[in-house]
Amino acid sequence: MAHIHEKIDFVIVVYIVFEDKVLMVLHKKLKKWLPIGGHIELDENPEEALFREVKEECGLEIELLSQKPEQLDDITRPLYPPAFMDMHKTSDTHHHIGMIYFAKAKSSEVKHKEDEHDGIRWFTESELDDPQYDVLKNVKFYAKEAFRRTR
Repeated sequence: MAHIHEKIDFVIVVYIVFEDKVLMVLHKKLKKWLPIGGHIELDENPEEALFREVKEECGLEIELLSQKPEQLDDITRPLYPPAFMDMHKTSDTHHHIGMIYFAKAKSSEVKHKEDEHDGIRWFTESELDDPQYDVLKNVKFYAKEAFRRTR
């Protein structure tokens, strides 16, 4: 999706773990291994964006590692809180506020969204540190935290 605002957008990011491996996609434009994620569209909340992006980008069913209360009234809708939030620069004039979630996959059967990604694969924890993959420092941090929280 195109940027909603010229200076800043909200995005979701989800680190999905299955049997001690974390799912990453090779971003077509950035040429970097990244977790599943994307922009929160104007007509959706972060939770809706998260489940939409997971379905679109890898087709997995997931169990989100977050808790929310039941809906108590007709005014307030509880949402799953992110485990972390960050702000990252995407260009000299644009930033993203990232809502970072962790999840467990119910299987390892993924689909490859070839129009957005040059690859999709499950990484072991040691592969995250392998120089051939050139995984960004912040991505390694969150991926390793996802491993820690799913063990």
